[in-house]
Amino acid sequence: MDNTTMKEDTAKTPPPPPAQSRGMRLARLASTHGLVFVVALSLFAAADSWSTITGLGIATVLCVVTGALAGITMTTLVHEWFHYLGARYSGAAYDIPHKQGLFLYNWDFTHNSVRQFLIMSVAGSVGGILALSILWTSVPADSWGRAALQGGAIASVVFAAFIEWPVIRRVRVSRDPLAQMSKIDQRVLSRSFVVSSIAGVLMTTFLVV
Repeated sequence: MDNTTMKEDTAKTPPPPPAQSRGMRLARLASTHGLVFVVALSLFAAADSWSTITGLGIATVLCVVTGALAGITMTTLVHEWFHYLGARYSGAAYDIPHKQGLFLYNWDFTHNSVRQFLIMSVAGSVGGILALSILWTSVPADSWGRAALQGGAIASVVFAAFIEWPVIRRVRVSRDPLAQMSKIDQRVLSRSFVVSSIAGVLMTTFLVV
């Protein structure tokens, strides 16, 4: 291949896209999370209106499903954003992921202190409880669907608590966040899912009955 052919091939190959800044990556995540938040709330609102107006059984079932999903989704998103705010407040070192997903940052275990880890961790629980409190006071549990909204929010808070609070307790003693985070395995996740699901169902039933 001569130099002319090589130049022509190079000219035809588009340059790689420029790397996005951390601010741009965070803005994309914020847009995605905001859209998910609005969609979850809108689906529940539509199902709740259908159920209230018609009284159909299928509408009630859909309202319960969308209510539970909306409660879980909105509380979880607020929980994760408060983790991020805790990381910012503590001055921690982190990076914003390139891929879209639930998590807002990659924690730097090497350069962050135990104090910074604890602030970040506790902030998430504060956010989850705050989101639950807002839903609890703003949406009356006067139907199965609305009770499921609150039950889903409770399930989200319980799920996070069963995973994160033992880690916080152990880190205060061991002073080794990475080692304690490594103990979160499938068994821990499964147990937390079962407990939080039971808590959400029981609370939904209690609020209605």
